Amino acid sequence: MKIAFVCTENLPSPAIKGGAIQVLIDGIVPILSEKHDITIFSVADPPLPKQEKIGNIEYIRVPYQYFSREITKQLAKSQFDIIQVYNRPKAILRYKEVAPNSKFILSLHNDVMREAKISSELGIKVIETCDHILTISHFIKQQIIKRFPEAEQKTTVAYSGINLNEFPPIWSPYIQPIRQHYREKYGVENQKVILFAGRLCKSKGPHLLIQAMKPLLKKHPDAVLVIAGGRWYSDNSIDYYVNYLHQLAKPLKDKVLFTKFIPAQEIPKFFLMADIFVCSSQWEEPLARVHYEAMAAGLPIITTNRGGNTEVISHLKNGYVIDEYNHPNEFVDAIDYYLSNPNVALQYAKNGRLLVEENFQYKHTFKHIETVYDSIRSSINEK
Repeated sequence: MKIAFVCTENLPSPAIKGGAIQVLIDGIVPILSEKHDITIFSVADPPLPKQEKIGNIEYIRVPYQYFSREITKQLAKSQFDIIQVYNRPKAILRYKEVAPNSKFILSLHNDVMREAKISSELGIKVIETCDHILTISHFIKQQIIKRFPEAEQKTTVAYSGINLNEFPPIWSPYIQPIRQHYREKYGVENQKVILFAGRLCKSKGPHLLIQAMKPLLKKHPDAVLVIAGGRWYSDNSIDYYVNYLHQLAKPLKDKVLFTKFIPAQEIPKFFLMADIFVCSSQWEEPLARVHYEAMAAGLPIITTNRGGNTEVISHLKNGYVIDEYNHPNEFVDAIDYYLSNPNVALQYAKNGRLLVEENFQYKHTFKHIETVYDSIRSSINEK
């Protein structure tokens, strides 16, 4: 079949500037393109050509300021069997007008069907127009059907995934030189590295980890917090909150390190230098893909009981889940638990790695999506 992916207008594809949607598409289209002709529409970016074709995958990139208009034009002149639109439900109504014979899938990585984002009237129209809805977690699915019960029968959960080859576990003998190199590069050799990776915004909660460091260092003076990320994807500018983080960390000196934005291809190496990974999210996470990455890398994980996080992290099985997510002392206790019980931490990490191997590789994501495609193909053939 001929399938179009319509990315959001924020980031280009491939994921040269990061983005969970773009990273996921990078992971699944090599598998999908073995069976289908794939066209990926995304925003233009200076290092990338406006149009290119790699095997059965065609990339078409349009300027940000004309994104909606240009995508609509492109879809109007092409004949796609399936058009898969990411995170932009209202756009489907416009695209359907110009591509009435195409089947539409709405892929949701966020709760963009909530009242603040779309009216009940438009939401119902979107659901009626869609042939299927894919959500990144059960949390997002439940949020949708809570407001729009009619969506339940056409909504499927397709978890994100990773490429295991890109994320060897930290206990692998052959990666020890890489682990040592990065630890030396950032001056954290012989220290216990606590890693945060994500955008520097209040909803991600890195301020709580900085606040947790002072009491933690009293018991574990060899601990160090590494904060990997920028204000936005590929954006290292300093806003009020980022400045606040730096001021908060000043008294701790070299016990808190800021790396700024890390390109997607470098992230696996950052996981390799860590001893513990913490997702300190304060908002209702759809389900942060960093959990899959940290599990694959063999790190003991601490996360918050927010949104879909606990769909993949089970407390005291393959991670440590914090219920009182906005209390720094809860993070102190969780990190201390791992540092004081290294054998337990290792066992949780191994449980997490096994979970990813069995459930959260890109081949698993592909199977969920391909099942939906098969269903749509069947409906096309019946007609």
